Amino acid sequence: MFPDPLHLAIALGPLAVYFLLVGMINLSSRPLVTTGARDAAALGVGLSGLVFAGPMELFLPEDAAIHFGWVVWLLLLAFYGLCLTLIVLVMRPRLVIYNVTADQLRPLLADVVNELDREARWAGESLVLPNLDVQLHIEPIGFFRNAELVASGPHQSFVGWKRLENVLAEALKESRGEPNSYGIVPLLFGLLLIALVTFTAVSNRQELTQALFEMLRI
Repeated sequence: MFPDPLHLAIALGPLAVYFLLVGMINLSSRPLVTTGARDAAALGVGLSGLVFAGPMELFLPEDAAIHFGWVVWLLLLAFYGLCLTLIVLVMRPRLVIYNVTADQLRPLLADVVNELDREARWAGESLVLPNLDVQLHIEPIGFFRNAELVASGPHQSFVGWKRLENVLAEALKESRGEPNSYGIVPLLFGLLLIALVTFTAVSNRQELTQALFEMLRI
């Protein structure tokens, strides 16, 4: 059975925006440095609609919904936000560099770490910055022209990672790369989802309004 327009919009709307964002970033020629925490948080927001329209509504406490009305949805969203925040906080430090391959990143990173820590040591794709209390290794990201700096080991300094992020972002500020043609895939997928949600909502406006009132217990 095809879902009603409200649940379709809730489930696919945030996901469509996430795909659009990923596509536009990868089609840009400008490198972008972000943390793994922000990257995971963006994915969590993109999946929030699926969680909201799926398990969150499935396990909705009916008595609480009748008593509190639409407020119960705010409480559930706040709970989801807290769970997502907890997951992000316990993740190991990680930097995601868009539009720069692992091979391009290594020499640039070598120049950067010389400024940060004169005692920095390389071992293959692994790097140790003893004065910053940072240990990491470089990983490529699939078909995309992106790379990651992933923490190696549990003992890491978040201050050291923040310094590394700032210096690396500054070094990449004037760099230009080639747009990643694979970025067109998530971009087109996001546009397709938006078109589907918009068409379904416009074609079933009355059903959309009725479903919204029922969900909010109005």
